[in-house]
Amino acid sequence: MARYLITGIAGFIGSSLAHALVDQGHEVCGIDNLSTGNLDNLADIRHAVDFQEMDLQDVSGVQAACEGIDYILHQGALASVPRSVKDPLTSHESNINGTLNLLIAARDAKVRRIVYAASSSAYGDQPTQPKQEDMLPRPLSPYAVQKLTCEYYIQSFYRAYGLEGVCLRYFNIFGPRQAADSPYSGVIAQFTFKMMAGETPTIFGDGLTSRDFNYVDNAVSANLLACLAPSDVATGRVFNIGTGKSHTLNEVYAAIAGQLGFTPKPNYGPPREGDIKHSLADITRASKELGYQPRAHFHEGLKKTVAWYLEEKEKNQTPVLKR
Repeated sequence: MARYLITGIAGFIGSSLAHALVDQGHEVCGIDNLSTGNLDNLADIRHAVDFQEMDLQDVSGVQAACEGIDYILHQGALASVPRSVKDPLTSHESNINGTLNLLIAARDAKVRRIVYAASSSAYGDQPTQPKQEDMLPRPLSPYAVQKLTCEYYIQSFYRAYGLEGVCLRYFNIFGPRQAADSPYSGVIAQFTFKMMAGETPTIFGDGLTSRDFNYVDNAVSANLLACLAPSDVATGRVFNIGTGKSHTLNEVYAAIAGQLGFTPKPNYGPPREGDIKHSLADITRASKELGYQPRAHFHEGLKKTVAWYLEEKEKNQTPVLKR
């Protein structure tokens, strides 16, 4: 069994990775500053995880966390395009400076490999679909620039120091444990949360914006495959992690509304600054080189996700006490 360090372990994807690794019997360590993560995501495996509340900008803390680690799954980031547009400096410090601190610590601790949660936002609003890894990046937002910069850092640390690194460009990941109560939450989480509360969600734009929505189990699988892939196949390379199929926001709204029996039509607002119109992954490289195949497709994943939110709502309802 191996020893893994997950950054952002209390977040949506980080906690999903932790559950999978604990189930497989691995030793799991994790750090998270809890700015967006939630320890409730780890409640049922907390006893099996070595957790430390820590910011990636804590140089000495990150150095200590990397000692004795075999693989790092670097999920920790201050995510969201709109947030980075509003406050580029804070997201820069978290995403770029934090990643550089982690890379230096991993190099010094002689970690075997780091697998990085990169972003499809690096492609920008290029008209060519699907997106292929060899396309020239054209990031539109500070967040996209930051995620792309970290890819280059990871590749350079392999060339300069021999630290193995793999970059997984996530397309729109969704699933259980994704935060739903923030303006920066994923669209599926937001739509579901609002509809369950009897509120009508807002679609920004005309609803024809499309995304390659990818259920979280697929991202978990991709990370574990990237850890174990032969070095000459994976190291220093970028891989798209999506499904190869896209759905519009109007389709997503209709699918969630259908599951919840929600009848109101969506509200429409102006497009969000920094958002791209269409995003679709070519997953040929990941399939061929990593053996990656989506385990759950959109409607299957959406059904599981909505069911989870409904279960959480039921669990968290406090009964009214009679006086």
